[in-house]
Amino acid sequence: MVDTIRPRRAFATDAVAASGLSAAKAVWWTLNGLAARSVVRPSSGDGHRPERISASAPSRQALTRAWLEAFVKDAADIRSGVYPATERMAPPARAIARAIDFLVDALAVDRRRRARDGVEVRDAVDSAAFPAYYRQNFHYQSGGWFTRESARRYEAQVEALFSGTAGAMRRRALSLLAKALRSRDQRGLVIVDAACGAGAFLEDLRVTFPRALVVGIDLSDAYLAQARSRGQGAGIQANVEQIPLGDQSVDAITCIYLFHELPPRVRRIVAAEFARVLRPGGVLALADAVQGSDRPDLERLLQAFPVFFHEPFYDSFQTEDLTALFAEAGLVQDNEDMAFLTKARLFRKPA
Repeated sequence: MVDTIRPRRAFATDAVAASGLSAAKAVWWTLNGLAARSVVRPSSGDGHRPERISASAPSRQALTRAWLEAFVKDAADIRSGVYPATERMAPPARAIARAIDFLVDALAVDRRRRARDGVEVRDAVDSAAFPAYYRQNFHYQSGGWFTRESARRYEAQVEALFSGTAGAMRRRALSLLAKALRSRDQRGLVIVDAACGAGAFLEDLRVTFPRALVVGIDLSDAYLAQARSRGQGAGIQANVEQIPLGDQSVDAITCIYLFHELPPRVRRIVAAEFARVLRPGGVLALADAVQGSDRPDLERLLQAFPVFFHEPFYDSFQTEDLTALFAEAGLVQDNEDMAFLTKARLFRKPA
């Protein structure tokens, strides 16, 4: 847990520094996103019109307010000592190299989008080792979840897509978790980041809970290798449908942006598995896309997302009652938070 003995002035200084860094990153990734869209023009010329989009477009003012909310909440939590500042600025040469790689790959992504080819990796990987739903090019990304190149550019892709808010949005789950564990001694705590991907949120967890045992689990060896390159330990390669941990062995689980990429049947399997490994009184901090009922003003964006970014299970996620889904597994929702296009929920396993 963050050291609450530190003077409030130090937290305020951290918050100011973090806000400045977030502003710089927001400008940088917004420019990258605009550059990519100007090159590929994904909404025109591909012969596939998004006829299913029915909601009206949000006003620029509403969109800006929602976008800023992620940064405001992030800075407020740092200022209050809920968690430390975790953002880091990449060295200029590395940042430029990542941007060039992102823009070059955007052309390949656009070709895949225009061809509606979201399953080209399906025959390129061992079909026995991975479930069929996993063997797709989610977001039309090159290599799906299976290549080092995909893992290296993933963070750049999500930051450009969400104009620099990806980290701040994810940390709504960190905020809920840190508040839930505020009174707990870190020593002996076991925290699992399920589907940890390239390790960005795993890094947030380890900075916030330096004395706890924090373990990342992911099905992709390539993405675990990227997490290791960030100094985030070895991790466990496993399918979260069958977590290789004992019953009631974990104090907390985090899960970021996974459930909208799972078929409805599999969501229930994973929820039950989370409940199995959590100790009584343990908590699950889940962050995923907002649903239309959460943000009616942004519904057009939510409708457009699966049309342009190959999210085959996104529509079913939009109508999924997550509170009821986890209640079926024995987990009760305690708290929630929301910023821009992400909603975080905290579930607890009754003691």
